[in-house]
Amino acid sequence: MTPEELGKAIAAALKAAVDDGTFSIEGELPEVRVERPRSREHGDWATNVAMQLAKRAGMKPRDFADLLAVRLREISGVDSVEVAGPGFLNIRLSAGAAGELARTILTKGADYGRSDSAAGHTVNLEYVSANPTGPIHIGGARWAAVGDSLARILAFSGSDVVREYYFNDHGNQIDHFSASLLARAHGRPVPDDGYGGQYIEDIANTVIAQAIEAGDPDPRSLPDDEAQEVFRARGVDLMFGEIQDSLHEFRSDFDVYFHEQSLHESGAVDRAIERLREQGALVEKDDALWLRSTDYGDDKDRVIIKSNGEKAYFAADIAYYLDKRDRGADQCVYMLGADHHGYIGRMYAMARAFGDESGTGKN
Repeated sequence: MTPEELGKAIAAALKAAVDDGTFSIEGELPEVRVERPRSREHGDWATNVAMQLAKRAGMKPRDFADLLAVRLREISGVDSVEVAGPGFLNIRLSAGAAGELARTILTKGADYGRSDSAAGHTVNLEYVSANPTGPIHIGGARWAAVGDSLARILAFSGSDVVREYYFNDHGNQIDHFSASLLARAHGRPVPDDGYGGQYIEDIANTVIAQAIEAGDPDPRSLPDDEAQEVFRARGVDLMFGEIQDSLHEFRSDFDVYFHEQSLHESGAVDRAIERLREQGALVEKDDALWLRSTDYGDDKDRVIIKSNGEKAYFAADIAYYLDKRDRGADQCVYMLGADHHGYIGRMYAMARAFGDESGTGKN
């Protein structure tokens, strides 16, 4: 007997007790959950459902538990039921029930636990999305492991899972990355706000070799502004390829690689901002354009367009949210890194500004 099966059996016994008047409980009954006791001496499984429902039944938790225990002892596969503490129900299964579970596991093998409970449900799962200016590190690998495991669990339950990687190939960090490649190509010190490491020199040398092999000018012979664009175009692709290769070696592959740059090139960012303007969710102050996110539960308003006319990083997040939502997944899951925990409030606020319910994506 699995814990899920035991929980369902307890729920059935509880419902029968309500139906025959043993318990007087109005409204919907909660889902019954069982868990391992802290000490195995107390039994195989335990549930606190008596403490959950005693007040609604107008009873003391232990009295409620005593009555329910009588019914639980009648469940096939249950060897004994004891009431403990303020009203816990400790349950021991018979050896036959445990053996039957082992038989089921061995019979189903790798398919044990598989279900179609989420069949027809599409989940867009975004994870890793590591810094695009350097090799993937242990932090990214951790999220690759967690994300890939979650994707497998969702798929095992019948969901159609779309694994997505968001590549942040736009903005200041890419400018600093390409400037670092340019500096190393000329043997200059890396800028203070740039990136160091042997990988920068390796990528710079590869960019030069690729350009010459393609019959293009050696980037080092070009003016710095033109050369930096060459290092940007080729260098970002090389860095992205290395990240993909590392994740593949880690056995974490993706269905969709979404590039932030495409949101700017397609006009999606401008369209998203205009939609927020139509919603009345934007305000101009201090020569900048702000999302009035405090009106939607955030702790402060967020800049969308800076006073110098540049779009803030959050502007692309807004467009990306709309793009994902419009693709039609039933659920979008964002796995944020530990250093992005502060994004939760603003993401929910942005979703509400579009008229969605609590960031669920439902209109």
